[in-house]
Amino acid sequence: MSDHLRQSLDRIAARDAAVCGWVYVDEMAAQMPGTDAGELSGLTAGVKDVIDVAGMVTSHGSPIFAANMAGGDAEAVRRLRAAGAIILGKTVTAEFATYSPGPTVNPRRAGHTPGGSSSGSAAVVADGQADLALGTQTAGSMIRPASFCGTLGFKPSFGRYPLAGVLETSPNLDTLGVFARTLGILSRADAVISGEGDCPSPNHAPVVGLCRSPAWDEALPAMKRAFVGFAQTLRLAGLTVVECDAPVSFGPLAAAQALIHRREAWMTLGHIRRNHPDAVTSVFRDFIDQGAADSESDYQAALDCQRACQAHLPAVFDGVDMLLVPGATGPAPEGINTTGNPAFQRIWTALGVPCLGFPAAWTSDGLPLGLQMIGQKGKDRQLLANAQIILAHAELKQEG
Repeated sequence: MSDHLRQSLDRIAARDAAVCGWVYVDEMAAQMPGTDAGELSGLTAGVKDVIDVAGMVTSHGSPIFAANMAGGDAEAVRRLRAAGAIILGKTVTAEFATYSPGPTVNPRRAGHTPGGSSSGSAAVVADGQADLALGTQTAGSMIRPASFCGTLGFKPSFGRYPLAGVLETSPNLDTLGVFARTLGILSRADAVISGEGDCPSPNHAPVVGLCRSPAWDEALPAMKRAFVGFAQTLRLAGLTVVECDAPVSFGPLAAAQALIHRREAWMTLGHIRRNHPDAVTSVFRDFIDQGAADSESDYQAALDCQRACQAHLPAVFDGVDMLLVPGATGPAPEGINTTGNPAFQRIWTALGVPCLGFPAAWTSDGLPLGLQMIGQKGKDRQLLANAQIILAHAELKQEG
């Protein structure tokens, strides 16, 4: 067993009782087939418990699937393993990757939510228990946990990562993503999972569009200060930062995303609610029931809204290399009975663009305030390259 793997397992042993980020840890992980010469050789990884790992249960955060043993690896897991990553185990997810949280707590401050639904994946990376972890985002389940836990979280362009072996909840929104301790690890993992090996050079001086987004009024004062303050930091460092308003047409998009999500969840997961009404939470039942109540015409109108807004994306990026947007409404709220407000992630998920969440500031009591960089659809590698310049000015300190 390598010293690095031993360090991860020791950290898990010391901290999992407090953080509760793991559903299952494979103490024999080092003996699984892999390679010692790949791009991710020796790095430790967690996998959200809606993603199949051979020989491990995929419970989807529900007792209904407590014996659901995966017969093989999801394609993304296979690619990680082939590149030398060590799959440590399965991380906690909200029930069926929706809104009823699991037991994970924020590793930065006990008693606060880690976000969701990729709660365990974000928490174990932020706490130093794994180098990287897979999660998913259908509304805000990558970027919000990254913001709350204070780590890097990347939601790629829609359709860029393979979804074979991943729970389907919303075919027009589901996106696999990666949390990572460093940008270098994240970029290497992205190359492996996407199959895109080319690494473009960063733009010497990327132009940053400051986009408050239609959800700005929902941001708390601490997040507004962090957003404006980080933009000023970039300006003082010599970068060009310009105001960039979202088109008026984006106004209804958050509501359209929410409708698409619940309607398609009813289509894909409604049988679970019908067949096991007493084994699911009231949160899940209500979510599925709302989707069932939505009309087909309203669903089609929401899809039309999504497509129309996607068509406006080229104009949004006219003259800018990336957008800077709040990653959440504020720091992680106290309590672990909810996953937080996805207001600042909904429209970007619906648009299918790449989003990189990162901690930009910290509250006086040690909670991170995350922002997100948003790139043009399909230009994920360029966004990650340009992020090198932006993150050089971020406070990427790690606690613990």
